Amino acid sequence: MPERYIRNPNSNCFVCGKPIYRRPIEIKRGHIYCGALCYGVANRKEKPCLVCGKLILAGLNKKTCSRTCANSNRAGIKYKIGSPKDKVKSQHALKLRLINERGVKCERCTYDKYEILQVHHKDRNRNHNELLNLELICPNCHYEEHFLEKSWIRKHLEKTWKIE
Repeated sequence: MPERYIRNPNSNCFVCGKPIYRRPIEIKRGHIYCGALCYGVANRKEKPCLVCGKLILAGLNKKTCSRTCANSNRAGIKYKIGSPKDKVKSQHALKLRLINERGVKCERCTYDKYEILQVHHKDRNRNHNELLNLELICPNCHYEEHFLEKSWIRKHLEKTWKIE
């Protein structure tokens, strides 16, 4: 390359400090980078690891930098005590108890696919789990019980066709 085309560096890269030439208007605009790599390094967002404080990329939704830090962050957590899955287990136990006592049919329409039967609370209080308050019903009967009275189509038909 001829000597007259080589420009003398008039600024330095904001990240690596490499001397580079930029037009004066580019220097006025702000930070100057020698290339895409330094521009990417300057714009990435980092946050500290919860355990050791080492910087990790913020966009990865990570809380720790390594498996070692993740294990030490989890130390002391008791997963089995008060976990939300306990509620599911107790609902399963209720359903099994009702099936053993009342049989494998819907208590309203006698539908006999026991795999899909659902536990219904007569007083609609999910915390009131006495056997007298519970019914074992199919999804259709359960839907009729809870959702039919608020159905949008029922309101629509009552207005247009005067159905009761």
